[in-house]
Amino acid sequence: MIKLLRVIGLLEGLSYLGLFGITMPLKYLADNPTPNKILGNIHGILFIVYILLVVACARQFKWSAKETIASFIASVLPFGTFIADVKIFKRYQQPENKA
Repeated sequence: MIKLLRVIGLLEGLSYLGLFGITMPLKYLADNPTPNKILGNIHGILFIVYILLVVACARQFKWSAKETIASFIASVLPFGTFIADVKIFKRYQQPENKA
């Protein structure tokens, strides 16, 4: 489950940056709202999945309140999910056996 959270966190973070770095300027400066609508919907779905996965992982791994709240806050900050991945999520992923 933590591996899925890490992937969704990466995608959610990239979609967030894409919204504010690419599609919002296109919408307001180039009068082209279509990319913003598309990426906005994708980002919304990824955000919801991220939040649900944070709840599931917090329960599964018995995260502290600090880790759980930081994971939620990370979803609304630029680069937040990338930082949460390194500081929180990565610690809970078991190394894969290379046999």
